[in-house]
Amino acid sequence: MSFTLNYKPDGDVLKQYMKSDAFFRGLRGPVGSGKSVASCIEILRRALQQEPNEQGIRKTRWAIIRNTNPQLKTTTIKTWLDWFPEDVFGKFNWSPPYIHHIKKGDIDCEVIFLALDRPEDVRKLLSLELTGVFINEAREVPKSIVDACTMRVGRFPSMKDGGPTWYGVIADTNAPDDDHWWPIMAGDVPIPEHFGREESLMMVKPEGWEFYTQPGGMVANKDKDNEIIGYRMNKKMENGSNLTPDYYRKIITGKSKNWIRVYVLNELGSLDDGKLVYPDFNEEIHVAKEPLLPAEGVPIIVGLDFGLTPAAAYCQLVRGRWLILRELVATDMGTVRFADVLRKDMAQNFPGAKFVVWGDPSGDYRAQTDETTPFQILRSAGIKARPAPTNDPSLRIGAVESVIARMVDSHGGILVDPRCTTIKRGFTGGYQYKRLNVSGSERYESTPNKNKYSHVHDALQYALCGGGESRKILVTDANETKSFNARQSIDVFSHRRKAPRSRFGFN
Repeated sequence: MSFTLNYKPDGDVLKQYMKSDAFFRGLRGPVGSGKSVASCIEILRRALQQEPNEQGIRKTRWAIIRNTNPQLKTTTIKTWLDWFPEDVFGKFNWSPPYIHHIKKGDIDCEVIFLALDRPEDVRKLLSLELTGVFINEAREVPKSIVDACTMRVGRFPSMKDGGPTWYGVIADTNAPDDDHWWPIMAGDVPIPEHFGREESLMMVKPEGWEFYTQPGGMVANKDKDNEIIGYRMNKKMENGSNLTPDYYRKIITGKSKNWIRVYVLNELGSLDDGKLVYPDFNEEIHVAKEPLLPAEGVPIIVGLDFGLTPAAAYCQLVRGRWLILRELVATDMGTVRFADVLRKDMAQNFPGAKFVVWGDPSGDYRAQTDETTPFQILRSAGIKARPAPTNDPSLRIGAVESVIARMVDSHGGILVDPRCTTIKRGFTGGYQYKRLNVSGSERYESTPNKNKYSHVHDALQYALCGGGESRKILVTDANETKSFNARQSIDVFSHRRKAPRSRFGFN
């Protein structure tokens, strides 16, 4: 059967990515930019470049990995078979692990497809002898898996058979979060302050690693205040010859600015599949354009969440408006160490300020393995903290919701410092109710999903509740109940109304 495979990378970044011989190559781009196709073609290109063995056969073995099995089957494998159809390149084995063994001419290329949500696939990955690995949509893959991949490549063909002509890891992705390993290692963002020394060293880009970033498919139009007022096609976009002229214009219809930022503009951002905890939060209204300065003479209210992922939110209540000045987010850190970090952080960033510290009420309970509570540990570190007035999730969330809905002197009731990236990302998508995997109408869990955004948002809730916002809700609810009860004294079936009780304010 006659078959001609014609491929030419449409874009300078795509060309640079494919020409590179780096041990690790990463390509970040918008949807439709041709990055996954380029990576698939790269596998065949390297198979063709492999030096033949004594029998004249060019042998290579690859693994292609994706975060979940459904994504692997419906997206990754589909793209692969679009370019390497079974009727030309041989039968695809649809029994896990999925394998496409291409034997064509002098090429013997084995491609194994693995999903990270299948434990047996992860175990297989860690035991394979490979030429290379392609990580599809790397923003969904932890750094530990990437490190494991680097240890499995360069091991096929064996050195007694001549060894691999080239070996390494290639990866593509849509724009990830700004605290993801990809932008940190690429040098797009600094290493977060809360990273420990060992974790920081793991984020330093090794020699032989290269990252490529494609232009966005569109560019945002902004007004004089730097607010987005629309979008236009990007003249520097890549893979345009393989897209319809109105591709990007159509896919942005009805999409949020966050979605467009990540998938079309190729800018760092957070997107999740759940339901926002605070749907009324508006980044243009509730996030400051520049860093906030604390108001002199006004106490700084600090909310704390404990555990091995402790967090702190620094706030001020200024003329009825909440200013979120700073966040402190830690990982894999016990209360003793966090108390010391918190004490130093308070002194360094707010010298001479008066602090009022509220923490998770459960932190006043002794652990079974230790007679010391987090509040006692904080006091030992010189931080006087007290339990927040409530730990009711609905009341805590309601306290923040009421502030978001509030207008103070024609401004939003809450204003977040732009440097509070975790709090901001949580508000705009990361802090959410997880979608339930059930048939029928969309359903979500009743409490927010525990993730990297939830801890600092819990801390923020404790701060606002300690600052009196939960008490305001209780008073409002009580007044509404009184009004409702008063209205119940009206007999809707009579022209006469029963006299309501005087304590409800009726005559």
